[in-house]
Amino acid sequence: MKETAARAEASFLTSLDALSRLEKLDAVINPAQRAVRGLPLGRLRDVLHGLPIGHPLHPVLVQIPMGAWLSAAVLDVVPGAGRNARLLVGLGVLSAAPAALAGWVDWAEQHEDQMRTGLVHAASVAAAIGLYAGSWVHRGRGRTALGKALGFAGLCAAGTGGMLGGHLAFRQAAGANKAEPVPHLLEEGWHPVGRVEDFPVGEAVRRELGEVPLLVIREPGGRIHVLAERCSHLSGPLSDGKIADGCVECPWHGSIFRLSDGANIRGPATAPQPSFQVRLDDDGTVHVRLPSAG
Repeated sequence: MKETAARAEASFLTSLDALSRLEKLDAVINPAQRAVRGLPLGRLRDVLHGLPIGHPLHPVLVQIPMGAWLSAAVLDVVPGAGRNARLLVGLGVLSAAPAALAGWVDWAEQHEDQMRTGLVHAASVAAAIGLYAGSWVHRGRGRTALGKALGFAGLCAAGTGGMLGGHLAFRQAAGANKAEPVPHLLEEGWHPVGRVEDFPVGEAVRRELGEVPLLVIREPGGRIHVLAERCSHLSGPLSDGKIADGCVECPWHGSIFRLSDGANIRGPATAPQPSFQVRLDDDGTVHVRLPSAG
């Protein structure tokens, strides 16, 4: 029995991981990505990414439709609660729209393997929305039994989508802060990274401090800024990015970070870059220190 359960679990996880390798989905992904990136959202795009709250907004918005639909399912087994159940079904359908938009905006700035899984996740959620929309219509026409059946089917589709979303977020690390481990990989204290002349003015220089790559920038006035070099969004190489107006732009997805403190000015990154303190010795040696290290 245990061996059968173990094989079933392994097969299930293998199937989930295989979604990221479905290259046939790329025929849909490429035009869909262009369409999402082309939406005239302006500053709303950063809001949908979750920049103001410091982490992706999509998981927050998802709680509303999922909560409404789950509550509707509970009311469907309570006599005389049909009207309230229909109200919750409709609320779930309406609130799914902004949640889906936030999800699509995040999806368009992910790696290919994440986007493949994300597309299947989106298809499951779309099926749930369609089933619940049908449930709402049939309930309103007095076909309660059919409306309930469509509602329970929609809950299954939404649950499948939620499971895929969890797989995408935690197993494939979509949306996670890639810079979070940096303080735990460094020892506390000051560390030399080179001499002043090793860092040409205005140029991005990559250095390594133990396991952590660093981005070193020397300004025309002589001030030196040091940030963790791998972007907090999806580990893009900031040393290959554009330096302008006191900021660095990630070459992969366009996140912008302020050099002075690592603050993220524009998404899709929602977490800042670890920013190092800098000390210059009399002999011209540059030392750096991350206050939270160790």
